[in-house]
Amino acid sequence: MTDSEIIKLFLKRDGSALAEAEKQYRDYCLYIAQNVLQDERDAEECLNDALYAAWKSIPSQRPENLKTYLGKLVREFAVDRWRSNNAQKRRPRSLSSLDELEELIADCGADTALGEIELGQIIHDFLLTEGATERNVFIRRYWYYDPIDAIAERYGIGRSKVKMILKRVRERLSAYLKREGYNEY
Repeated sequence: MTDSEIIKLFLKRDGSALAEAEKQYRDYCLYIAQNVLQDERDAEECLNDALYAAWKSIPSQRPENLKTYLGKLVREFAVDRWRSNNAQKRRPRSLSSLDELEELIADCGADTALGEIELGQIIHDFLLTEGATERNVFIRRYWYYDPIDAIAERYGIGRSKVKMILKRVRERLSAYLKREGYNEY
């Protein structure tokens, strides 16, 4: 079943929309949630929360890409769950990539939904200027939370090369944010 067919089911408030969306994107969503949480049960709950959120939101919003929309929802629920589970604890390695980006975008004014959307668009535009490898490594690390070793294996490059790519892309992103007037520090 295609995304547009599933979205039509959501719009009709047909309960089979949830089953079809889960059938189509379960593995994808669980991959994202498990990379964040490192816990299968919590990841399952985030998937269920994301599907419920999609059920509630799709009549008022019509996503162009259901896979991306569900991925974004499950990612948000997973990060929230991680924060809740790890309040007052040290950050595990699974989310060390957040530390890397937080330093870069901490003062970007993305503390509102509009600010987040604007920042997301600027980062998207920036990534279009990067080469395919750099863009893919960046996305694997900061969207999917893939560990360095997994990225190195996926692209057949060494750990140190992955780290160097990420460092250089973050530096270029910082300069890009400053040029766009988004990063004032």
